[in-house]
Amino acid sequence: MPIDKSIAGPSLLAYLMVSKFVDHLPIHRLLQIFLRQKVVIDAATVCGWLKSVGTLIEPLYDALRKEVLNTHSLGIDETPLKVLDKSKKGTTHQGYYWVYYNTLNNLVLFNYQPGRDGACPKEMLHGYKGYIHVDGYAGYTQFENTPGITVSNCWAHARRKFIDAQKFDDAKASEVLTLIAQLYGIEKHCREKEFTTDQIKQERQKKSVPILAAIHVVLKTQLSTTLPNSPLGKAIQYTLSRWQKLQVYTQQGYLPIDNNLVENSIRPIAIGRKNWLFAGSHEAARRSAMLYSLFCHLQAAQYRTYAMAYRGTFQN
Repeated sequence: MPIDKSIAGPSLLAYLMVSKFVDHLPIHRLLQIFLRQKVVIDAATVCGWLKSVGTLIEPLYDALRKEVLNTHSLGIDETPLKVLDKSKKGTTHQGYYWVYYNTLNNLVLFNYQPGRDGACPKEMLHGYKGYIHVDGYAGYTQFENTPGITVSNCWAHARRKFIDAQKFDDAKASEVLTLIAQLYGIEKHCREKEFTTDQIKQERQKKSVPILAAIHVVLKTQLSTTLPNSPLGKAIQYTLSRWQKLQVYTQQGYLPIDNNLVENSIRPIAIGRKNWLFAGSHEAARRSAMLYSLFCHLQAAQYRTYAMAYRGTFQN
């Protein structure tokens, strides 16, 4: 048996884990489902089983961690998580899942940390060499002077700010968005033609770099005629202050233009939070990060299988 001196077999444990971390069912809801089948299990017993499972999968999680960090292109993001803490009466602790995404092999790792300070990714990236793709959060600026690490910023984040600024000045914001759309059009063309990384780099150097230069000119021009504290002014300043890091993706064909792959991997957690609301403890949050890391790849494989099946159906 997986757990010594326990009646829970591997099928039941797998069912519990999949139900919570893939189907997003809270434990109390699962126990209600069991009760309808006249199966009575105590909530504390189930929590104890999941705790033991967390210990069993630690070696697998550690192996995944090494695989995720074994890359030259790593996306990083973080997402909040409410956690029950005995030292905080009447409220929850704000913890974070830190997400690390190997963009070359499509591997993701969730790592729970009680806070959001820069020490969290610093510890994880100790010894890492390569590119990191991040948003504009100040906690990532420490890596700008770290030997062996090159910081690349996300064009999707910059684009969103100009989308929001359209309500303030549609003409100017749309001018920038049109140019950004051209950058994404080049990326789409490369995907559709199934270009190699070398071909993508050549395409970016030939077509994307001139467009980036044009965007820079437009931003500089608009900055002088825009209120600094307006939505458009903030969007321009956000982009210009990160300008060098927004151009990094053109250096290599394997680098992504944005951090959308990382954000997409966070979606299961966002759905889960609406159902189970919080983690029962910091230990439970760390355990759930391990399980989400492993199940995320299972779901990705299933989605690819479904997509291929539907594509075949439509083609036929």
